[in-house]
Amino acid sequence: MNSKESSSNFWKKLIRNRWFKWIVGIILAGFAAVLLFMGSVYFGFWGKIPDAKEITSLKQAIASGVYDHNGKLIGKYFIYDRELVAYDQLPKHLVDALVATEDARFYEHDGVDSRSMLRVLFKSILMGDDSSGGGSTITMQLAKNLFGRPDHGLFSMPVNKYKEAIVAGRLEDIYAKNEILTLYLNTVSFSDNTYGIESAAKKFYNKEVTDLTLDESATLIGTLKANHSYNPRLFRERSQLRRDVVLTQMQKYGYITEAEAQNAMLKNIKLTYRSFQSDEGAAPYFREQIRQELDTLLKQYKKPDGSDYDVYKDGLRIYTTLDLDMQEIAEDAMMAHMTYIQNQYEKAYGNYTPWRKNKKIFQSAMRKLPVYQKLKKEGLSEKEIIAQLEKKHSVHVLEQMKDTVLEISTLDSLQYHLKQLNTGFLALEPNTGAVRAYIGGVNFKHFKYDHISQSKRQVGSTFKPFVYTAALQNGTQPCAYFPIEAVTYKDEEDWTPTNATKNEDDDEHTFYSMKYALSHSVNTIAVKVLKHTGVDKVIDQAHAMGIQSDLPQVSSIALGTAELSLKELASAYASFVNDSRPIKPYYITKIVDKRGKVIMEHTTEKEAPQAFSDDTRQTMIEYMKATVNEGTATRLRYTYGLQNDIAGKTGTTQDNRDAWFVGITPKLVTVTWVGNDNHQIGFNSTRIGQGANAALPMFGRFYKKLNQNATFNDITNAHFEDPSEEVVAALQCEDRYEETFVDRLFGNKSTIKLKGEDTEEAQKKEDEKKKKRKGFFSFLKKKKAQ
Repeated sequence: MNSKESSSNFWKKLIRNRWFKWIVGIILAGFAAVLLFMGSVYFGFWGKIPDAKEITSLKQAIASGVYDHNGKLIGKYFIYDRELVAYDQLPKHLVDALVATEDARFYEHDGVDSRSMLRVLFKSILMGDDSSGGGSTITMQLAKNLFGRPDHGLFSMPVNKYKEAIVAGRLEDIYAKNEILTLYLNTVSFSDNTYGIESAAKKFYNKEVTDLTLDESATLIGTLKANHSYNPRLFRERSQLRRDVVLTQMQKYGYITEAEAQNAMLKNIKLTYRSFQSDEGAAPYFREQIRQELDTLLKQYKKPDGSDYDVYKDGLRIYTTLDLDMQEIAEDAMMAHMTYIQNQYEKAYGNYTPWRKNKKIFQSAMRKLPVYQKLKKEGLSEKEIIAQLEKKHSVHVLEQMKDTVLEISTLDSLQYHLKQLNTGFLALEPNTGAVRAYIGGVNFKHFKYDHISQSKRQVGSTFKPFVYTAALQNGTQPCAYFPIEAVTYKDEEDWTPTNATKNEDDDEHTFYSMKYALSHSVNTIAVKVLKHTGVDKVIDQAHAMGIQSDLPQVSSIALGTAELSLKELASAYASFVNDSRPIKPYYITKIVDKRGKVIMEHTTEKEAPQAFSDDTRQTMIEYMKATVNEGTATRLRYTYGLQNDIAGKTGTTQDNRDAWFVGITPKLVTVTWVGNDNHQIGFNSTRIGQGANAALPMFGRFYKKLNQNATFNDITNAHFEDPSEEVVAALQCEDRYEETFVDRLFGNKSTIKLKGEDTEEAQKKEDEKKKKRKGFFSFLKKKKAQ
């Protein structure tokens, strides 16, 4: 039998063999099952596969950025922290690192690398060797990034892999290799919930992607293998080892030389980390204020397709008035001062703390807690509720101005909250209203309440400049003298305003000049100036200067019993260095869409009318310069060494609940407030709680740092306008005046006496004295003529 016949008989026997038939049948059935499976995936049985049209018009949620007036990124609004960049913005070494590490044959395949897939099939699936990798190309990973991986139970891996292979092929048909790389780097997830290379560069290195160095690019690409395990913020050493693997791969495939690789490996990972979470980073209160304004503002504009803008998805660029460098200086000053004043505050109370010992205050606050109200609705008694609130658990509290986790009860954490002082800080350009620094509280994570946009507090003596401005506008001479003595006002329920400190000059024959009385914040005289001017005229003057809140028609507003916002004070005080005109604070300069089209741009509002004369403005600046040079704010000179042109006013409210300072310089108006959010709790003494101690130092620290930064020379070196000769002449008077016998008998033209009568009656008596004085001097002139 020849070999051909032998071979033919072998195949005939094999075909007739029952086992062979089974094996062939199983193979054919398996092949058919695979084809059926592939068909079910392809035709959408496991979910629709994106078609060419969807892939061509890819839409991704893009973070909107908030920028300062110099174009520096302050923060973002996002669902996914993603910003888009173009291919020409990507450094070559970044692209090379990606290809060398994730897909060495990227430029050779058409979306699916068959060689890699076979390697995965045999090594990973059949031999259980995880070292072979996932077999996904960059294009397949892009498909996953764009369209996700639905859960199909046991079939999830094969279904999703095949879907990604199909989509990858379609991506390669539509997009060039460079476009695929760009799409990938714009959508891939990096550490700390960051999407896209631009966002990662800004978060971890505080720079744009174009400025990344070789070792920085290798570090970020290294995190793609496992973005938590190789997070350079959390696991620096592990991340550095992974970076070196990336550099080794780059050398292996000829993208860098051995010397370049070794040089990069010698560098330790050095991050400049910036979080863009809403609770963290620079100016969180300001960013939240911008977000709220955008909610209303963007409703006025539509996208080209007629739909509404979405600040979380549409990649808007919001340019603001804030100066990030100034903001960071302000935040540093706030942190340093509030840490100090909080310690002073707690130490002064000692063991007799109102947030712990005062049951009325504590129980009132406890019953306002949402958890208390929830348990109350569930029918628990107060005793049962307290038992629940006394259970200890991990709680985030603010301690020494730092977020601290303690094992304490809800009631313990309430005490931490009650004892915490809070603050507001606003700095704006008086000529434009552009807000340059904005601090709404001590810590946005713990205290969402914004003390600039939401709060109104009694303003204390910071209201007095409105009283004195009204007096000057209504004919009171700059060198008018008022008696310092305390007076009981019969027309106001026997009200007797007094001064913060007892003075040896407190008698009816000692008079202070207007300048001295304001600069030393003399309460008794402030009320007399208001009485002399008229409360209605003072209220009208304050409103003309930018105060929008309703003001009570009572004389106590001279001492700041009205509740106003920081913005109102800043607007009104700006008039002293803005040609006597109030200014409206604003935050947003323009909004640009992701294509660069300007959606909205700030327009200057019509100039407000002058609220008072040039002479009054110059006189008031001289009064408030004296506050800094010789009055209640002198520590700006002797403690902080500030030699700038500064005017200002301190303020302290009843029971030391609120401390204020308003600092005026020719190109910047700054308002600071410090107090407790619980109005029942104040400082335990005026020594600690007065504006000069509790609020002014924040401004002092802030301006001292501005002086050290040449960037702000234009602000810090500015000078007030020189007062006119007439104003200078009108201010030539002594601070203090002792009434003589002749003055008592006939009155002095420059002294104004107001006893406890109402204003109209007091004015009549003053007019009578003027007539007597005029008649006496006429008599002397006649005698001399004779």
